[in-house]
Amino acid sequence: MLVETVELQCPFCGEIISVLVDCSLGEQSYVEDCSVCCQPMLLTIRMDEDGSPSVEALPENI
Repeated sequence: MLVETVELQCPFCGEIISVLVDCSLGEQSYVEDCSVCCQPMLLTIRMDEDGSPSVEALPENI
């Protein structure tokens, strides 16, 4: 399992948070709560050409 830490901005509170991404799973989507405001975010992970993860965070309820 190849795990990387990725920083992103919460779409609710705007704080920068860190999430762990399992790069061995490839593209994935899942819901994770913000560690600051506890609101649910839909995280979409895509792997760049160089193998590094790119994470998009959207409000889970849209």
